Amino acid sequence: MAEKLLEVKNLKSVYKTRFNERITAVDDVSFDLEDGKCLGIAGESGCGKSTLAMSIMGYYYPPLFYESGSVCIGGVDIIKMSYNQLREKILGKEIAYIPQAAMNALNPTQRIINLIEDVMKEHVSGITKNEIKKIAEERFETLNLPKDVLQKYPIELSGGMKQRTVIAISTILNPKILIADEPTSALDVTSQKIVIKLLKDLIKRGFIKAMVFITHELPLLYNIADDIMVMYAGEIVESGEADEVIFDPIHPYSNGLMNSIIVPEKGIKGKKLTVIPGAPPNLKYKLEGCRFSDRCLYAKDECKISKVNMKYVNNSRSYRCVLRVDELKEMYENGKKRATT
Repeated sequence: MAEKLLEVKNLKSVYKTRFNERITAVDDVSFDLEDGKCLGIAGESGCGKSTLAMSIMGYYYPPLFYESGSVCIGGVDIIKMSYNQLREKILGKEIAYIPQAAMNALNPTQRIINLIEDVMKEHVSGITKNEIKKIAEERFETLNLPKDVLQKYPIELSGGMKQRTVIAISTILNPKILIADEPTSALDVTSQKIVIKLLKDLIKRGFIKAMVFITHELPLLYNIADDIMVMYAGEIVESGEADEVIFDPIHPYSNGLMNSIIVPEKGIKGKKLTVIPGAPPNLKYKLEGCRFSDRCLYAKDECKISKVNMKYVNNSRSYRCVLRVDELKEMYENGKKRATT
């Protein structure tokens, strides 16, 4: 059995506003990440993906606050650590983070090599500039990044090159876990493929052991993820192996995400796109029943009454809905027939 590098249990994170409002952006989320695996997290903007990423890293800074649950890395709950302990022992070494808009994360007044020096001197005591340069050159060469990039300023790099450089810098200390928050956003298709290949190479070459890949494009995860969690309004609404979730979604939200995007797969040509009506709920209010019920085409009265718990289809597959799998599949099939008539 593979080693569990990351264990998240019943994690709850909230934002607190100056008006004393509490917005539960991550609500009772649990999952494990094993050695050698890539976990994909999908969902539309505002569903809590980035807040979950920040929480996993222990980045609890106002207005984001820890509410409950645990985040264990290597069996140690990092939530209980002080800021100095977290910075010294965990960040960069055990777990690293590629933020959204990573292309804008580079200091425009510093050469790339200077940015790498800052990272390595912070975490590796006594290391010299020549040692850092040698490590950086070897890493860039291994990842098919030109060594001359090290002497350039961020403004001299293209968008795709900036993104790949950020990934290289974030993983220069060989963290066990990498959290990649929408690393392919704002990139063209060719650059997306290059970035995905780079991330897969990081695991293949052993520079990182496992990864959490966050995106709003569910089909994109087919190319990189082993398992997928679909997130909506702060909750996980479906999880399973990548092939299952993408090609045979159970939850109406997952089904809606797949039907609203054209993917280059056999039998998709001529497919009629559908939209998910409405918008996600306002999380500052107490929500009763299924959080997707107001937008769901298959919702019943019972969906809006009480909290909906996860149902387990098997050891790897679960979903959050009051309806049975066979009921949902029949509804989806009937919907397809109506769309073609």
